[in-house]
Amino acid sequence: MRMTFRWFGEGNDPISLSHIKQIPGTEGLVWALHDMPAGEEWPLERIQEVKRQADAAGFHIDVVESVNVHEDIKLGLPSRDRYIENYKKTIVSLASVGVKVICYNFMPVFDWLRTNLAAPLEDGSTALFFEKAKVASMTPHELVAEFQSNTDFQLPGWEPERLALLSETLKAYEHVDAEQLWDNLKYFLEQIVPVAAEHGIQMAIHPDDPPYPLFGLPRIINTQESLRRLIKLVDHPSNGITLCSGSLGANPQNDIVSMIHEFADRIPFAHIRNVRVYENGDFIETSHRSEDGTVNIAGIVKAYYDIGFTGYARPDHGRHIWGEQCRPGYGLYDRALGIMHLLGLWDAYRYAENGKL
Repeated sequence: MRMTFRWFGEGNDPISLSHIKQIPGTEGLVWALHDMPAGEEWPLERIQEVKRQADAAGFHIDVVESVNVHEDIKLGLPSRDRYIENYKKTIVSLASVGVKVICYNFMPVFDWLRTNLAAPLEDGSTALFFEKAKVASMTPHELVAEFQSNTDFQLPGWEPERLALLSETLKAYEHVDAEQLWDNLKYFLEQIVPVAAEHGIQMAIHPDDPPYPLFGLPRIINTQESLRRLIKLVDHPSNGITLCSGSLGANPQNDIVSMIHEFADRIPFAHIRNVRVYENGDFIETSHRSEDGTVNIAGIVKAYYDIGFTGYARPDHGRHIWGEQCRPGYGLYDRALGIMHLLGLWDAYRYAENGKL
């Protein structure tokens, strides 16, 4: 397991590379050009600049998260071919600096969704929270307005220029059901995967977060069966999965350990985090310890160890602790604690297997 840390870039992240460097066992940055609109080709010189910054700090940039998929591709509009061509060119440029994995998602309109960016936990920390009934009682416009008013940071997946077109985009999806979305994903992958394979890159789709439809919009990557179907769309090693335990774990029916074993050769990238799911469907993000949430983090790390996982992992979202002023879910302190917990579990399994415990 190769440990990484998501970094939002120089001038866009209050966390410095020198601080990330002090987290033991962390070898790489998970990055993106977050100001690039979905569908646009990423400039090679800007990609190379991130590479120079990472090299100077002693990190690799093997994993990109995300090269966002333009909404016209998800909608299956005639204009999608132009955006797919830009995506292919970006893949080639990323491969030229050594990128090995591209994490992306195929969620219509909304990326990840929460109703409170700083809900209190019992220990005095705060965390991202999802209130199911609140989402059911609000319009998409009301939720977006509330969401954007509660943070000083621009959040990935919630870019203002994209949400400014919310009404038009929602209308465009009125005639797109789950099967149509599957067809559009297949079309995208049939063109993208051969280019990725040629250049030594694995595409790794991120599951829906939360893992069920919202506002009547189809969401299709959220169960073990849907991941099975995804693999069959284009059956090639470069068509892979970002297995996110927090996203999938928001549905307690998902058996993440089973998914790790079934899709072992298709998981180049793992998000490992915990959530506490309540009986009414609400959930809050917690520390990475299994005892603090609903997700069996210890069992998940053991499953990765058992399959001989050599891919990339990151601790994903963290709580906001010790008064840190940070991007919601992406502070330094709790994600560093998460890395230590995950690597501690990994070391324990390794030492036990080698008879050193």
